[in-house]
Amino acid sequence: MKNRQFYILFLGLLCGLPLWAQNDTINVLDEVFLTDIKLRDFSTGQHVSVLNDSVLKKNGALLTSALNFNTNIYFKENGLGMVSSPSFRGTTASQTAVLWNGININSQFNGQTDFNTINAGGFDNISVRGGGGSVVYGSGAIGGSIHLNTQLDFSGKTKQDLFLQYGSFNTLDARYKIKTSTKKWSLSAALARNSSDNDYEWPLKGKKNVNGSFYNNNLNIGLAYRFTKRNTLKFYSEVFEGERHFSLIRPSETKTKYSNVNSRNLLEWVSEFGNFISVARLAYLDENYRYYPNIASNNYTFGGAKTTIGKYDIKYTPSNTLQFNAVLTNTYTDGTGSGITENTRNIFSSAFLMKHRPFKKLQYELGLRKEVTNNYESPLLFSAGLNYDVTNLYSFKINASRNFRIPTYNDLYWTGAGNPNLNPETSNQIELGNHFNYKNLNFSLTGYYNQIDDMIRWLPSETGAWRPINEEKVETYGFEVLTNWQKNILKNHSIGASATYAYTVSEDMNTGYQLIYVPFHKATVAFTYSFKNLSLDYQLLYNGEAFTRSDNNSRYNMDAYTVSNLGIGYDFGKRHSYKIGARVLNIFDEAYQSVENRWMPGRNFNIYLNLNF
Repeated sequence: MKNRQFYILFLGLLCGLPLWAQNDTINVLDEVFLTDIKLRDFSTGQHVSVLNDSVLKKNGALLTSALNFNTNIYFKENGLGMVSSPSFRGTTASQTAVLWNGININSQFNGQTDFNTINAGGFDNISVRGGGGSVVYGSGAIGGSIHLNTQLDFSGKTKQDLFLQYGSFNTLDARYKIKTSTKKWSLSAALARNSSDNDYEWPLKGKKNVNGSFYNNNLNIGLAYRFTKRNTLKFYSEVFEGERHFSLIRPSETKTKYSNVNSRNLLEWVSEFGNFISVARLAYLDENYRYYPNIASNNYTFGGAKTTIGKYDIKYTPSNTLQFNAVLTNTYTDGTGSGITENTRNIFSSAFLMKHRPFKKLQYELGLRKEVTNNYESPLLFSAGLNYDVTNLYSFKINASRNFRIPTYNDLYWTGAGNPNLNPETSNQIELGNHFNYKNLNFSLTGYYNQIDDMIRWLPSETGAWRPINEEKVETYGFEVLTNWQKNILKNHSIGASATYAYTVSEDMNTGYQLIYVPFHKATVAFTYSFKNLSLDYQLLYNGEAFTRSDNNSRYNMDAYTVSNLGIGYDFGKRHSYKIGARVLNIFDEAYQSVENRWMPGRNFNIYLNLNF
């Protein structure tokens, strides 16, 4: 009955969309300048959404919340602020690449990113691209990629943004940004702090979230100096430091905690000469964690990986309609930890990209990539995409690619169990997109198919010890809907709306069963109405049922749930923008969980102050 009611609600929304509103809709890529130029130039045949700063402020500081309520990505969380892993188009967490200013930052240990260890307040915007991207971005870009962007400009203006939010469970969200520049130099700095006692009540009588407190600090800096019109030096740096006490299922369990410090630094030299643009990059990533199995003890396990990346990109543009790119990359990683033997690996890759617009309405691109390393045998990767503007109202997109994910440090080097003979996971995929634009309405419908081979799984060996092997084959397919609409009506009224829907099948090809924690249905809805200085906004998140057992035993299904948020704000600024507001999260007090026995908060509240000057 719940499913039927949801389908009626969702179809009614699509058919009657002009009745709803949201000012802060999700932008398409072309409207926003990005530091990751490859994302802008080589996404032909794929859809890219950009979540701007105003959208990010409507959700919690951690990246999971912003993406969960505004994209088709499904997240499973071990409680609010705890370990969070995505499933993008039915793939696993390690098959979603996370890029920081164009640099892949997935963990060297498990190949994935915990989205609750990224503070969204440190970035100017966050871009989401569905489908494969390994030719450009390397390992892990199978289901899709998330791009964390810092923007720099030479506008000569200074802008500051202070955002303070306080809410239930003693939750604090503080963010400060400053951007200032001249015609010669540019500075962008962002500082964020997020903390919470996280002691919310569970929907079980007499129980609450125990040992769930957390905090994190984030500093993000971008600096550029323009020596001449054709030579610019840029530097990006980020430091994230955080600590989480992992929530307990039963009060009798031992209390644990996890701390991590990650730093990222990127130096970039951009030089233009004739029809060529040269970009030389040097990046240094430092990843460190400690896990305390008992917080009453000083004993801990640890892991540390230091990665140095040298990258050279040369672009040649012989005409306004043709572009060639060659990219050479060398990645050296030195990793050690409690569970792995100390080891190093060096990966060299070369990629060739071409983009051509033979006609005004037609554009296509081609790409090849090959990696060389002693640790595994790397496949030849390819990508091909095409955009065709059939009319002013309708465009057609198609993209095909072969992508991969490399074995992680844990897979290769775990003491007594690592398997140095593993092959990378590979995937072959295709997607077809239909995009409609009519006045203030944008609508896209994308279908896709993806077959993944050599899936790495940890299975018991003949001796009973668990070891990783290339065993599983998985196919994922489905379709995605993204739509938004906005309009100014009368003199002081503004309305707009956005919605997403995803139908996802992700099957083990050996058994025919749906992968665990991949719901068939997910949808989001958001709208805002504003009158003069007053604004109202509403968000809805629906996740369908999901299996929690590999044999799809329906007795253990994760129930479908619908969560709604409601906010109100008032802008009292004249020369500058000063805004106060309040939000009610989970307004209908839905009892829900995205991981078995890991309950999320019921109805809770926050108030905020946002100063722009």
